[in-house]
This record gives sequence, C-alpha cells and structure tokens, in this order.
Amino acid sequence: MALAGRTVAWWARLRSPCPAAVPLCLPPRLPAGPVACERLYSSRGKEKLDMLMYPVESIRNFSIIAHVDHGKSTLADRLLEITGTIAKTDRNKQVLDKLQVERERGITVKAQSASIFYNHEGVNYLLNLIDTPGHVDFSYEVSRSLPACQGVILVVDANEGIQAQTVANFYLAFEAQLAIIPVINKIDLKNADPERVEKQIEKLFDIPIDECVRISAKQGTNVEKVLQKVIEKIPPPQCNTADPLKALVFDSTFDHYRGVIANIALFGGEIEKGHKIVSAHTKKRYEVNEVGILTPNEQPTHKLFQKLAPHGSSGKKIRYAGQVGYLIAGMKEVTEAQIGDTLFLYKQPVEPLPGFKSAKPMVFAGMYPVDQTEYNNLKSALERLTLNDSSVTVHRDSSLALGAGWRLGFLGLLHMEVFNQRLEQEYNMSVILTAPTVPYKAILSSAKLIKEYGKAEITIINPAQFPDKLSVSEYLEPTVLGTIVTPHEYIGKIITLCQDRRAVQKDMLYIDERRVMLKYLFPLNEIVVDFYDALKSLSSGYASFDYEDAGYQAADLIKMDILLNGNPVEELSTIIHNDKAYATGKFLCERLKDAIPRQLFEIAIQAAIGKKIIARETLKAYRKNVVAKCYGGDITRRMKLLKRQAEGKKLMRKIGNVEVPRDAFIRVLKRQTDK
Repeated sequence: MALAGRTVAWWARLRSPCPAAVPLCLPPRLPAGPVACERLYSSRGKEKLDMLMYPVESIRNFSIIAHVDHGKSTLADRLLEITGTIAKTDRNKQVLDKLQVERERGITVKAQSASIFYNHEGVNYLLNLIDTPGHVDFSYEVSRSLPACQGVILVVDANEGIQAQTVANFYLAFEAQLAIIPVINKIDLKNADPERVEKQIEKLFDIPIDECVRISAKQGTNVEKVLQKVIEKIPPPQCNTADPLKALVFDSTFDHYRGVIANIALFGGEIEKGHKIVSAHTKKRYEVNEVGILTPNEQPTHKLFQKLAPHGSSGKKIRYAGQVGYLIAGMKEVTEAQIGDTLFLYKQPVEPLPGFKSAKPMVFAGMYPVDQTEYNNLKSALERLTLNDSSVTVHRDSSLALGAGWRLGFLGLLHMEVFNQRLEQEYNMSVILTAPTVPYKAILSSAKLIKEYGKAEITIINPAQFPDKLSVSEYLEPTVLGTIVTPHEYIGKIITLCQDRRAVQKDMLYIDERRVMLKYLFPLNEIVVDFYDALKSLSSGYASFDYEDAGYQAADLIKMDILLNGNPVEELSTIIHNDKAYATGKFLCERLKDAIPRQLFEIAIQAAIGKKIIARETLKAYRKNVVAKCYGGDITRRMKLLKRQAEGKKLMRKIGNVEVPRDAFIRVLKRQTDK
C-alpha cells in the first residue's frame, strides 16, 4: 500500500512493499519551533539519522483517544505539520488513515502511528504517537495500542462534550495507569462551550480544570502546547538495555515479497541484523534480515550507523530498549507472527510478556465464496487480513446451499461491514455473508448429547447447531452493560426504546444540567444490528452509545427458519426471543419480499418455528397476457390458454431456483425505526 504523503506508520504496510526511505538528517541541537523542523525534513539525503541521539529519557510514547468524530485524526495531522514531518498544505486530511475504507467512510478503523522529532528547550525528543479509532466496534485497537504507551491525549469535543466512548477510553487508560492529558478540541465552533466541558471532565474523571488544554486542531490553535504537555507530563519508557532481549509483537502485516513484517516494541535489550531470535509462541527460530524504525517511510536502521556508529560498535545495532519499529525475519506463514507474541534471543530465554487480552467476538456470521473455485484464494486473503486484524476469529464451516466457508466472529456489525469491504478492496474478493448472530449457550439435559459434546454447557454460534428444546434444560443469551450519554430532552424517547429492547435500567446520572448518562443491561441480540442507528435517529444524532460484556442470563429462545417455496434458507435462520417471534417473522418476510427480485413463478416467503408457519408473504410472478390475442370467440379458448400458462408456472416453481441478492442478508435484518 502506498504511504499517504510522507507520514509514518507502525501498523501499516498492507499491500505492496514500499521502497526504503532515504535516511533523514537530525542535528544534535536544533533551535525550537516548526521552521527548524521543516528545514530538517527538507534536508533528507545529506546526513543520516543517528538513533544514539535519542536515549530512553528522550522518548515519549503516547496515544490519541476520543469518541468518534471528536478530532483525533485532525489533531494528529496538525502535530505532524508542526514538527515538520509532513509539509503544511490544505490537502492534509486524515493523513494517517491509509485504508481506502477509512477515507470513504471518514472514520478510523485501524490504529495508525507516526514517529516525530521535536525540539523542546534545546533537547531533541522522539515522539511516537498512535491515532486510534473512536467507534465502539474498534475498541480492541485502542486497548492493544495502550501497552506500547506511557500516556494518552484524551480529546473531547468542545461542542458535544463527554460522550460514551470518551468514558470507556478514559477507563482503559486509567486501568493501564497511563498519564492522561485532557484536550478540549473545536473551540473555534460557534456553539463551543469549553467551560462546560472542563466541568464535565472534573466531575467525571476527577481531573483539575487547569490541566485541560483548549485547542482548535483544524486551525492549529494551541496545538504546540499539546506537544509541550506530552514532554512534561508523560514519562519515558521504563527499560534497561542491560537486560536480555524482550520484544513485544504489537501488530503485523504481510508483504508478498518479504513475508511477514512484525511491528515490535522493545522492553529490554537490543537487537541487530543477523541476530538469531526465537518466538515464545511457536518456539521457532529465525534470523533477523532487517530491522528499522518507521519515520515518514520505512527505514532500515543498519544503514544509519555505517558512518555514525560509536567507537567499538559493529555499526549494525539498530534497535534499543524503549524504541518501537519493525522487524523482518523470514517468517513466510501469516500464523508465525502472532499479535502479543514475545521475541527473545536464541539460547537466552526470558519470561514472556503478558501480551494482549483476547478480543471477545460479539457478532458471528458465515462467509462463503461466491464461486467455490475461489475457495483457496479467499482462504489466503482471510489469513492475511486476519493477521492485520487479529480481533476477528475464524472457524471452518459449510452450508448445503453455499458450500465450504467459514464462521467469522466480529466485535460488531460495523466491524463486519468494514472487514467485508476491505476484502473486496484490498484482495478483490467477492463473498456471501450470512445474517449476523450472537453466541448463545444451552444447558443440555440429554445424556446422549452431553456424551456427544463432552460437556453439559455448549456455545451456539450457528443457528444450524441450535438444539431441540426437549434436549435442553435452559437456554442462555449474552448480555452487555450499555452506557448512553444524551441531552436531557431525549430521555423519554430513549427510555422507551431501551424498554422495547428488553433492557433493564441500572443507573442514571446527570453529568451537568444538560446531559444525562444512562446505564442499561441489554440482551446483546437486541442491540447488535440496528440499535445504534435507532438511538441516533431518536436523539437527532446527539446521543452516544458504548457497551461492555456483562455475561449470560437465562432466556426463552427459539429458532426461526425462513422458507422460500417450502425450502428452508439456512443462511437466513435466526435465534430470537419467543416474545418477539411473530413480529420478527412478519417483518423479515416483508423485507425479504422487497429484497428478492420477482421471478417468472410465484414465490411463497414464510417464517416458521418448527413446523408451524407464523408469517407469510407472496411474491407475485411476472405474467404474460396470453389472452391478448383473443378477440371475442368461445370462452373455452381463453380458459385453455390460461390453464396452459398455470401449468407452466407450476412446473417452473418446482424446478426454479430463487435468486437471493448477496446484500439481502444484511438488509433484511435492518429494522426500521417505525416498526
């Protein structure tokens, strides 16, 4: 993937390899300010970057976290401009959002990173920033970025104030014991109220008002003050170069020519080209072919020290504790670079780092190739894409209608849609996605089934695996604790919406005189498809929503099948609560009637629970006027033509296949707010 502008990315490199960047010049002492930095980056090629100038105490690793659309990427753009990392132009928008899907949707879905150099009070600093996603479906990217940091910039919109994901991200950073710098953005807006937002931050997060920095990332107002706060408030990484090598793999991508490129953060020791290293996860041994840092382009560091290495050095040492960068070591299989793995030197084993907490999938869907001849190509594409997005879980699956495929687990519906879009854009793969479901559990009462599964409690991720009620003592459904932040005038509508979704209110707190924070216990199945859309519609876009796992609870669940001309469509089968069976069945039939194109024969669309039909819609056939040529005459002539047409339609209905559009599976599950 071509890098946008001249920005840095620890996490990027998705498609084709980039040519190695020309080394940069960085003198030992620079006059402070952006002009000097502009001069620095324009002089590339004259001298080479010497990483020995940046001891651990001059390194700052930090993330930018916020609710979606509060200005994280815009702030990252301004920081890159101020330090001279990129040229200052009007085209610098979402510079670190490198994926096509990010630019099309205007959101960050993949945590992206940049290394910048900044001179403060006569000292040169290496600042590694990570721009993180703001949507709840990509919160795993945030939690995975924080272990590589010692502090965060918490961005809050001066107009919107604190919202649900702001609260969630704050507690992620707080639990990781990171330094937190509150930044109030968009103070240039007409309706901005930074005083109110400062009071919210003090009340909810117990951060003094005088620690908040007011900025306008769009106009660049006070942005340099943020850099100064980063240096003053965020501590340098804690490590010791005398310790043996201990490197954390925090991301990895696949390059067609060089294999797996692992992005690493060093927590001890040093590494150089030619070192023999071992993976703590796979126990395999590798030889380091290339290691480097990510400045505006990928930069192998072994070239940097050939002239500037200190006396007694081989000139090839390229990574020091406290730094981050990339490593290429001949890993040819995508499974060899596991996210959270620990790398150490051969014959110098160390205690593996804790790694990352595994992502817990919230939504499951079946994925099948449109043509079974593309199965192997799709398998390869899935392996490479899941290497870059480790929050997706993959299990092999098969369908009578669609053939061999996979059952994938996602963190939410938007995550599923973005993953599908990346498959199409980056790997040119067209796939069929089945209706999304959530993982249920069943407590078995049948001794035969308990023996078959080897346990009494089973997890159901595919409606086809749903056991009969006679064999089960209890069904369990997943629940989440949802947080809603909304202006107080919408409380009534939102409470009604939550009650319709079988939610139980747990808490209600006024953040200030205008905004309220509600906490509800939701069944996951009730919010996973369209709750967010309905909430935004009811609140005119002002309410925000975030959720976290809250375990399982007992529920009266049933399996509902969708039949087309009496034939069950396995991909549209769904598990629902008994109280909502009739309404959901009727709704699905109506939406499917609109989604399926008319055929030359009549199609009966039915919703069934077991053998009982609970809803039906009929899609009328295209029909030729066969009696148009009869002008008068005997009625038997007309009846004969109509009878012959009816027989033809009946035969066609027996042998005809109903064509279901690929995107119908998502559309029929989308509820409308007036239903």
